Amino acid sequence: MNERDHQHLRRCVDLAAQAVDAGDQPFGSILVSDAGEVLFEDRNRVGGGDPTRHPEFAIVRWAVEHLSPDQRRAATVYTSGEHCAMCAAAHGLAGLGRIVYATSTVQLGEWLRELGRPTLGIAPLRITDVILDAEVEGPVEAFAGEVRALHARAKR
Repeated sequence: MNERDHQHLRRCVDLAAQAVDAGDQPFGSILVSDAGEVLFEDRNRVGGGDPTRHPEFAIVRWAVEHLSPDQRRAATVYTSGEHCAMCAAAHGLAGLGRIVYATSTVQLGEWLRELGRPTLGIAPLRITDVILDAEVEGPVEAFAGEVRALHARAKR
């Protein structure tokens, strides 16, 4: 984990906070080229009723429309929370590259239990349970308290 990775994760957590402020769940993600250029960013948008409007899924859609397979493989997805099974499968099918996440699926499950919140209703699979040979880095403990606080503040 280098300083650039940390800065990109910081942006993801900021996007997650924007999601909570908009009445959504606290997730934010960005797609970065191999040259370090931020290509796309989004926050969770499930509050409108579509449970698939995760930022990681939006990244996949954007990348497939705008990048070659080689560019997708060379790119990095940064995200405030580890991909759910749906987003991990989409990521793998689209051939995107490295994933760096601030907080893990395991942490999210623990926080939801502590907060008395319902589970997500899907198996809490890790990215590496879904994508064979995924290049993954995370969680980053420096973000845990802040992301947990966003989950506590989010309306469910």
